[in-house]
Amino acid sequence: MILGMIAGNAWVDGLVRMGVIGLLVPVGVIALTYLERKVIGRLQMRLGPMRVGPYGTLQGFADTIKLLTKEDVRPQTADRWTFELAPFVIVVPVLMALVTLPFTADIFVRNLTLGLFYIVAVSGLSIVGFVMAGWGSDNKYALIGGIRAAAQLISYEIPLVMAVLAVAMVGQTLNLANIVDNQSDVPYILYQPLAFIIFTVAGLAELYRQPFDIPVAESEVVGGPFVEYSGIRWSMFQMGEFVNLVLISILGSLIFLGGWNWPIGSGAPGIAQFVLMLVKTSAFILFFMWMRASMPRLRIDQLMSYCWQLLLPFAFLQIIINGLVLVYGWPDPVMAILSFPATGAALYLTYRAARASGVHYQPGFQGVGSVL
Repeated sequence: MILGMIAGNAWVDGLVRMGVIGLLVPVGVIALTYLERKVIGRLQMRLGPMRVGPYGTLQGFADTIKLLTKEDVRPQTADRWTFELAPFVIVVPVLMALVTLPFTADIFVRNLTLGLFYIVAVSGLSIVGFVMAGWGSDNKYALIGGIRAAAQLISYEIPLVMAVLAVAMVGQTLNLANIVDNQSDVPYILYQPLAFIIFTVAGLAELYRQPFDIPVAESEVVGGPFVEYSGIRWSMFQMGEFVNLVLISILGSLIFLGGWNWPIGSGAPGIAQFVLMLVKTSAFILFFMWMRASMPRLRIDQLMSYCWQLLLPFAFLQIIINGLVLVYGWPDPVMAILSFPATGAALYLTYRAARASGVHYQPGFQGVGSVL
């Protein structure tokens, strides 16, 4: 009877669904924090957390208790309202974006007709929070970090949106459930691998993780816009980062890997659809963690030029390829035939740029502690 009353009222039903997500998010962040520490420890030949609880499983809960009970300090000269509202401006849009993400054909908060447009529009609001955090802290390092974060996120938001637009062009819809249904036979990653590569790289930059972590790097700007935050407010920034990690991973699984549809089909049981989505999303998450432990940090000029000089032109190229296929009515395999060489060209130019910017070995000047 209670379930019937909840399902019969759209507002109550929506609030209950969001309440479930609100409860799962903190627990998920704790689990992801533990997983990332273990994955990075494994890649770096370390054990990771081992002290608190069996195999360190309670370390995340101990950190949570510490952050909740830690003193919340605000600089005396900080702008009070800007400083205190910045964490909410970063976290709330990311949580709002989860509203329209379907986890299976039947599990979602709301299936919006313009769901893809809604996610892109809402997630971009977090950029304002970084500027607020940097400006409101009245700290030059925080301000520099906030400006760098805004410049990076705005820049990489453009190729990310264009990669999503390329998918919407092929699917002829902005409804995520319909996009997944269109991939019953072939996932979109096979038709437009270039868009997938651009989405993944831009998503890595949107998460400000290595090699795009310069806005929050301690060795660059002593923590970036978060340097003056402590306790619960600092933990909100961390929670926003991990929720955004899950958001981008689920979105990539839906629009490029066929979501719950490919290869088992939409008629599969709900538990099978959930397991398939979990596997694909976990692959994205583990990839982002792998990059964090493996890639060196880019300089700010390298970071910006890579976006504007390489990702953006190739994103335009993918749009042009899709447009030609749609306008002239060519079969979908033609899209793959044109997109794969473009992907190879983008990877080759990235390789050349990485080689050109590397530090070369010079035997005559090599010495202990020397970068030469």
